[in-house]
Amino acid sequence: MQTIVRLCAGHDVPIISYGNGSSLEGHLLAVHGGVSIDLSEMNQIVSINAEDLTATVQPGISRKQLDEALRNSGLFFPINPGADASIGGMSATRASGTNAVRYGSMRENVLALTVVLADGRVIKTGTRARKSSAGYDLTRLFVGSEGTLGVITEITVRLYPQPEAISAAVCAFPSMGDAVRAVIETIQMGVPIARVEFVDTLAVRAINRHSNLTLREAPMLFFEFHGTESGVQEQARTVQEIVAQNKGEDFEWATRPEDRSRLWNARHSAYFAMLQLKPGCRAVTTDVCVPISRLAECVEETEKDLRGSYLPSPIVGHVGDGNFHVAMLLDPGKPEELEEAERINRRIVARAGDGRHLHGEHGIGLHKMDFLIDEHGEDAIAVMRSIKQALDPKNMMNPGKIFAFES
Repeated sequence: MQTIVRLCAGHDVPIISYGNGSSLEGHLLAVHGGVSIDLSEMNQIVSINAEDLTATVQPGISRKQLDEALRNSGLFFPINPGADASIGGMSATRASGTNAVRYGSMRENVLALTVVLADGRVIKTGTRARKSSAGYDLTRLFVGSEGTLGVITEITVRLYPQPEAISAAVCAFPSMGDAVRAVIETIQMGVPIARVEFVDTLAVRAINRHSNLTLREAPMLFFEFHGTESGVQEQARTVQEIVAQNKGEDFEWATRPEDRSRLWNARHSAYFAMLQLKPGCRAVTTDVCVPISRLAECVEETEKDLRGSYLPSPIVGHVGDGNFHVAMLLDPGKPEELEEAERINRRIVARAGDGRHLHGEHGIGLHKMDFLIDEHGEDAIAVMRSIKQALDPKNMMNPGKIFAFES
């Protein structure tokens, strides 16, 4: 890898790192030409350190491959963005997923990196130790940099003991607001749920058709609880009480592994299920994260916007950490439908207000560049540009992404 980067640097050729290609915001488009480096064959596990609860892997290993390697270790890696993304890509985009409410995102779960810089130097950031106060936190700088600062060639991640007991449940609500308020109360009461996902009526309809389920077609929450047998039971009782107070109905349990797998596979297939609602369509997806206290308001106002649009637009979300998505289904051959989708997207982003995170897990890439200043402000963007220029003065690492930068 070092040789490739040095050759490209010597000829001023841009480099775009490629993992499994699951990014949604145009991260991988070669807008300035260059060389695409496919890292998918760098898919080895360097080491599993069970005593330290860590694993060191190459960037091309996929989430499912890591899960399989850990199957008999008594440990697991919790970050699950749905797609079978590569660990390198998940690090580069600071990925999140359904377990983030309990285990955090890649930001909290990457301990160390090996990175090839734009001039061919190789640096190591962090160690297997859980904390350090020595110098700048370079690991966090590269996690979420979307390939614009260097090529990640090794990642050390946190692992967790597999829970003694796992239980999942679904329940329906008369309105989206009722469902989201149940989540808010659950989080505010400190219930340590592992996952809580929201799907609206249209999304449930798509999931039922795609995965041959018979879920009630209403706004719905998917829960999962991890812990000891008694701890899981206590969490479940508390959540059931909260759900009942918020008009939740049809609370159904999935305790067998095969039932839980079927339920969560259906949720993770929601994107492909939603595409079938409008054959031949493409989806423009939002990615908004707001403080928990503002989540119900934001979701309800978004629902009003969608009722006023002619585009079918189901809503799903990792609502346990304030993150939700709208998939606006459009005909790629009709420019007016793309403009309508972008109009809705702009309204959702504008509504987020103070304290917003306009891009909870998809990153910026090419598509969301115009919104980045709204989140961070001009001065912060100037600092980011300064870092980019210091590490990549020739602008050869995935140029044209995150923000405008002229070499």
